[in-house]
Order: sequence, then structure tokens, then C-alpha cells
Amino acid sequence: MTPAPVHLAGERLMLDPDGALFWPAQKLLAVADLHFEKGSAAAVQGSLLPPWDTRATLDRLAALLRRYKPETVVALGDSFHDARGALRLHPHDLARLNLFAGAHRFVWVLGNHDPEPQGLAGEAVEEWRLGPLRFVHQTRPGPTVGEICGHHHPKAHVQTRAATVSRPCFVLDAKRLMLPALGAYTGGLDVRDPAIGNLFPRGGRVFLLGKDRLFSFAYQPIRTRQPAPPA
Repeated sequence: MTPAPVHLAGERLMLDPDGALFWPAQKLLAVADLHFEKGSAAAVQGSLLPPWDTRATLDRLAALLRRYKPETVVALGDSFHDARGALRLHPHDLARLNLFAGAHRFVWVLGNHDPEPQGLAGEAVEEWRLGPLRFVHQTRPGPTVGEICGHHHPKAHVQTRAATVSRPCFVLDAKRLMLPALGAYTGGLDVRDPAIGNLFPRGGRVFLLGKDRLFSFAYQPIRTRQPAPPA
């Protein structure tokens, strides 16, 4: 596994090929859009999806915790797919998540899908700041420096000799870094969509998630004055 080093607001950050951010100086791991219990939310609405998404997402998170051994974990909102998601957790998954939150300082940044997590260890906040960096769920166009955000589930397309490959990605410019969704059942929004492009008006770089490494290329957005659609 080869993370990619980047700099934002004077801080050196590591982008992990599994879709997480590690800040070595602060021993901090950030993940976005876990969307726990999306499968059970679909079942309530009559869609029969396999109900194993929470467990698969916890497995991804566990691997990142073993890899980086962070002191602090920041979840950038939409950690649960809906307001009652935490109440639908299987007891085994709840115990496992509380075990993680007991071994590390967990900060739950609130998203547009989830209220304050119920029955879970950690602290819930609207946004969180540490040093020059600001951790939020959903950003807005405008002046900002050192912002780490999620919400849009960015993905990009790359043309290969065999086919067009679509993968989640990070998006970075001089002011902000957008993380991909970590949740097992999360979809993605193309980085060419104006909802993302409006947030990176001067372009930047995309880091496409690959097996054990990231693939970086220049990003030139398509912009519009239309408001961003809700995620």
C-alpha cells in the first residue's frame, strides 16, 4: 500500500489508496461518508439488498486503523445513512464500532443524512478544527484555506486500452481537499459535474484510487452558476 503525500495549508498529509486521509504530525485519520446501515434503510423501503454493507465498511475502517494506528479519527459526516441508522446496527457491529471509538478519539462531524450518533462513543460536532485545518461534511463555494470535506462522493473516469475505468477519487487544490466515500454501498458523483467543479474553480489534481496506489492527474472542472444538488 503506497499513500500519496500532498500539502494543504502548510501541512503534509497522506492520501491512502483505500480512500482515507492520514495527518502524520497529528496522528489523525479522516474518513468520509461511511453511510452505515444503507442496506437496512433500503430494506425498509422494499429494496432487497444484501445487509452486509456495515460489516464491509467496518472491515475497511479496521484495516486503516491497523495501518496507521491514529490517536484521533474524524468521520466527515453521513456516517449513518439515515436518522435511525445507529439504532438498526447489529449488536456485533455496534460493539465493534464502540471498540474502535474506545481505542481512539472519535470525532463525528454531522452530515446531512445523520444526526448525532446514538449509543456510540465519541464526540459529535458540526465542524472540527485542528491547527490550520477545518474538517466539515459539506463545503460551499467561496474563500477558504485548509478545508477537508466529503459529501459529494467524488469519482473520476480514466480511459485505458481495454475500457473506461471509473473509480472513487480525492480532489485537491490549494485551498481544500475532498475525500471519496468510504462506505461499501456508496455511489459517486463525476468530478466533471458542476456541483464539484464550482468548488475547485481554478482546477487542481485528482487522485484516483487504485489497487495499492493512487493515480494522479490534472483536474480542470466544468463550472456553472447552478446550485449544487443535494447528495
